[in-house]
Amino acid sequence: MCGIVGYVGPRQATTIVVEGLKRLEYRGYDSAGVTVLQNGRLTLCRSVGKLTNLVSALEADPLSGHIGMGHTRWATHGEVTQANAHPHTDCREEIVVIQNGIVENYVGLKEELKTEGHIFRSQTDTEVISHLVEKYYSQEGDLVTAVRQALNRLEGFNAIVVLSSHEPDKLVAARLGNAGGIVIGQGEGEMLLASDMPALLDHTQRMIFLESREIAVVTQTGASFFTMEGVPIQKEVHVIPLDPVAVAKGGYKHFMQKEIYEQSRSVTDAIRGRVDFDEAVIHLEDLHVDPEVLRRVNKIYSVACGTAWYSALVGKFMIEELAQVRVEVDYSSEFRYRDPLLNDRTLLLAVTQSGETVDTLAAMSKAREAGVKTLAIVNVMGSEASRVADGVMYMRAGLEIGVAASKTFTSQMVLHYLLALYLGQIRGTIRKERMRELLHDLVELPNLVGQVLEDGTDYEALANEYFKRENFLYLGRGINYPIALEGALKLKEISYIHAEGYPAGEMKHGPIALIDERMPVVAIAVKDKVYEKMINNIEQVKVRGGTVIALATEGDEDIARKADHVLYIPQTSPLLTPILAVIPLQLLAYHIAVRRGCDVDQPRNLAKSVTVE
Repeated sequence: MCGIVGYVGPRQATTIVVEGLKRLEYRGYDSAGVTVLQNGRLTLCRSVGKLTNLVSALEADPLSGHIGMGHTRWATHGEVTQANAHPHTDCREEIVVIQNGIVENYVGLKEELKTEGHIFRSQTDTEVISHLVEKYYSQEGDLVTAVRQALNRLEGFNAIVVLSSHEPDKLVAARLGNAGGIVIGQGEGEMLLASDMPALLDHTQRMIFLESREIAVVTQTGASFFTMEGVPIQKEVHVIPLDPVAVAKGGYKHFMQKEIYEQSRSVTDAIRGRVDFDEAVIHLEDLHVDPEVLRRVNKIYSVACGTAWYSALVGKFMIEELAQVRVEVDYSSEFRYRDPLLNDRTLLLAVTQSGETVDTLAAMSKAREAGVKTLAIVNVMGSEASRVADGVMYMRAGLEIGVAASKTFTSQMVLHYLLALYLGQIRGTIRKERMRELLHDLVELPNLVGQVLEDGTDYEALANEYFKRENFLYLGRGINYPIALEGALKLKEISYIHAEGYPAGEMKHGPIALIDERMPVVAIAVKDKVYEKMINNIEQVKVRGGTVIALATEGDEDIARKADHVLYIPQTSPLLTPILAVIPLQLLAYHIAVRRGCDVDQPRNLAKSVTVE
């Protein structure tokens, strides 16, 4: 959710950068900073907390200059401190960098650079980039070449902006994958850049959007663009209408489509600041429950509604495996009207995007009355659930306008994984080396989400083939059974097609009677311990003349000979596979709904949050 703003032109850069950062406050942050080229030197001002703190610091010690950039940070590597706030400099403070994303291989790069004599002043992965650029600039003497070479060393999705006193007339921006956007604003005798359009609209409506593996060199007179290989390219200038709805959609046809494609960033933001990758430790800053209480818990009741309930089912697998605690998942509307066995060794976990779902709030009230501690996974800060829970985990997914959940679902699963790791950490059920492996899988996740979203699968062609069908069956096993449920829910919510999610092992106990050439079957058949069982289900469907759309692991060529269509996702750990697996199902549902002419963002009869019984 980090915000980026840059400016070069005749006006004071500090004023424009800070105002732009204010336009991006909705993205969330815990620290902020700016840098300006002042009298030939890079001068920084950084602060912890809200932008008002940065503004106060600038009022006390103003920065003056006509080229500069600023950043609002959600902590990932390193605590929330002034030293860890962006921007970050090289050894000589002649190159400065701001970044959105995660450098997955920063530990190895940092050790390499320290061996070469580079001095680090922060705990962040971002500082590695500034020192890499310094290293290659000393060899090449050209900033753009140095940035290209530095980026080629990075693993993970990243968006960066670089300013150097060596070449004081330019900002160099680059994007790798889906860590966040970079938008170039074309003004009158000035140029701007930002991570999102609202920061630029007070100054220009002419926008250029940087794509993955592209570099922009921005000066006062314009911008030039290159591939990561250094090949010049031409970019289209888009004139953005001053329509708040159109601006909020960011060029997408629907909010839901935009929110699906934001998931690499929202997954990153769910992780930010909660993992110390160096020490292999989880920090959950708002989980104000005594660890001793959590160590004594022998049962967790997880309550939720709709899509959140499916995330809780995935969370059950995560928590039981990693923390060795029994988890019972209840619909909030059922939990509130029954007599669960609550005692001082039980814990209630409430999962609610809005934090205002009436049944979930009632379930929390029931637990509190019994003296049971409550935790909440919530997206909306200040919501009722966040206020009444003993501990909170915020999704940080940002505003989700589409009624059908997409990015909040994947964020909920990430938070369940973090909670499982935290509980395993304090209960001693995860060895240190195992924790490092689990965190390695986690740090790769945003990159893998981006790969799924960049996949060239023609979902529109699939939609054209199947949009007239009136029934779908979704099959899954184990931790991916809830994804079958969620895939079916997405399709029925936004396309009004009847769809049913089913545990694949139960197919012979009823649903098999429905299978014919008019019933598409979506089978989640990733490479895991029940893969062969899923292949058997697919063969049973095909024998009966059914059509199979298989969701499979990249590299699985055998399944292509058994299924009619295959949607691939990258290999990851079994516990994180559901987060990748749901994205193709979201895209399939979206394109079918669009082909049927449905109101994707506001499906009939549905509300974003159910606040009355």
